[in-house]
Amino acid sequence: MTELNEPVVALPETVLRVGVGQAAAAPGELAGNAATAARLVAAAAADGVRLLVLPELFLPGYHPPTLAADPSRCDVAADAAGTVADPRLDGLATAAATHRVAVLVGAAVRAADGSRYLAALLAGPDGSIRDVYHKRHLCGAEETDLFLAGTEGTTLQLDGWRLGVGICYDGCFPEHARAAARAGAHAMLYPSAYVVGGEHRRDLYYPARALDNTMFVAFANCVGGTDPWRFNGGSAVYDPEGRALVRAPDTGATVLVADLDPVLLAAVRGEQPMLADAALTEPAERRLVAVDRG
Repeated sequence: MTELNEPVVALPETVLRVGVGQAAAAPGELAGNAATAARLVAAAAADGVRLLVLPELFLPGYHPPTLAADPSRCDVAADAAGTVADPRLDGLATAAATHRVAVLVGAAVRAADGSRYLAALLAGPDGSIRDVYHKRHLCGAEETDLFLAGTEGTTLQLDGWRLGVGICYDGCFPEHARAAARAGAHAMLYPSAYVVGGEHRRDLYYPARALDNTMFVAFANCVGGTDPWRFNGGSAVYDPEGRALVRAPDTGATVLVADLDPVLLAAVRGEQPMLADAALTEPAERRLVAVDRG
């Protein structure tokens, strides 16, 4: 059972098998991209995956010109409760339900009040699709001209694991992952879209967030496309010390699988107490010391 924002008071007791998928998404072809996502779900399920993370804006394709020119073709609508009922996503919902896999996937969402968000949808193993997170840190005019920034954090609960959610540029802000860790998250999930040329930052931020908070990180990046929207893959799962458990090549479609092990999580948090010690580095008041007393 997957639920949102339910408290987790202890470390998980069982291994959670996760997948990160990357594949090319055609701009504006929401139904076709959803069909690709359904095929990735089936491939992940064959390896026993319980949770699959797919890239940022995977459903409409991360292509700002198309997102700007044809919103009705690219967007899905969410009702006031966050439920998404769009026949173009029926195959994805069926795949998630058939294989009992939870799927986190990037989308452009039109909320009930008409606001447009760069979002993450959760296709649940019960066949539902929900709008669960809106990107809080929009990256550049390509996103700020199209979307409103989200205002709330989100965690998912699955099989005793608490999973924070961020989207791409959110991962560049240590405070975002730290807030999730303080709320009890054992891992962060990052649908992302790094273009060719951003490899250094892609390979730096997400293992850093894992080590900062002694948590697992699942990073699913876009791949393919044409300049300037050509993406560099490299999807990965990092352990709580920032080491890659699995890592995809920079090109090509694939689904990688890794086990999030609570024994490893407990061991690392015991040996590396940064998360527990973090409060010591954040005094309520800061002392100002004059350098030049003139």
